[in-house]
Amino acid sequence: MANVEHAQPKKGPSLVVQLAMLLAMTGAAIGLGWVSGGYLKQGDAPAPVPAAAENAGTPEKPAEAGKPGVAGPTLVQLAPITTNIASPSEVWIRLEASVLYDAPQPPEMTEQIHQDLLAFVRTLKMHQIEGASGYQHLKADLDERAALRSGGHVKQVLIRTMLLE
Repeated sequence: MANVEHAQPKKGPSLVVQLAMLLAMTGAAIGLGWVSGGYLKQGDAPAPVPAAAENAGTPEKPAEAGKPGVAGPTLVQLAPITTNIASPSEVWIRLEASVLYDAPQPPEMTEQIHQDLLAFVRTLKMHQIEGASGYQHLKADLDERAALRSGGHVKQVLIRTMLLE
């Protein structure tokens, strides 16, 4: 029994040491957050301003002799795609989309892209487009098909609405 009475309680680090460690860890967390934020932000470049916006309020300059006028990106709305999907065949899809060209393109190219996307949508199966990852895969496939059909002139297919019934 004498041993039990003489045992002294174990002392932990003092309150000052604990506060110093808390401040050091908080400072390290803030520093790492700041460094990682700077690292992630360095890849973001400011969006280029179109030439038309830069010259707002000034008379337009005529194109130099022998050089075509500079044309920027062009957004063209596709006709709505309404069709049934491959499986289950009783499910219908309505897809409204637009294509973003790097420069103005002839309407025939837009019609070819529309027909190609229609043919592609008819081959879809429900399990391929379920969920967020299915949507991302569908968008990537549409972007790839449109870029191939246009010879690289389509930069993006923008899905405005997609309805399955």
